[in-house]
Amino acid sequence: MSERSFVELPQQIGRPLQVFVNGVAQELGRDYRLQGSRLVFERTLAREGRLGFWRWLSLLLGVAGTYRQNDAIDVVYEHDGKRLVASGLPIVRPETARD
Repeated sequence: MSERSFVELPQQIGRPLQVFVNGVAQELGRDYRLQGSRLVFERTLAREGRLGFWRWLSLLLGVAGTYRQNDAIDVVYEHDGKRLVASGLPIVRPETARD
């Protein structure tokens, strides 16, 4: 059973909208659903947190790369007749999301 992930939409984002995860278009009803002012994904999405000292050092020395999950959520919408993009929206962890 997969975990859900949530993305809170900023107040200025109206409908219609287009949703992208890592640059790939998502389909309403298949890839995500709208629940009030948030997007609900029936899979785990995550942002890579800040890199600590040892990870930075290993990258600098070329010892290891960084392969953590780092999903980017972008939403394209219209506001005052202009097409705008909300980029890098924060992902809400399932254990802290309101139901």
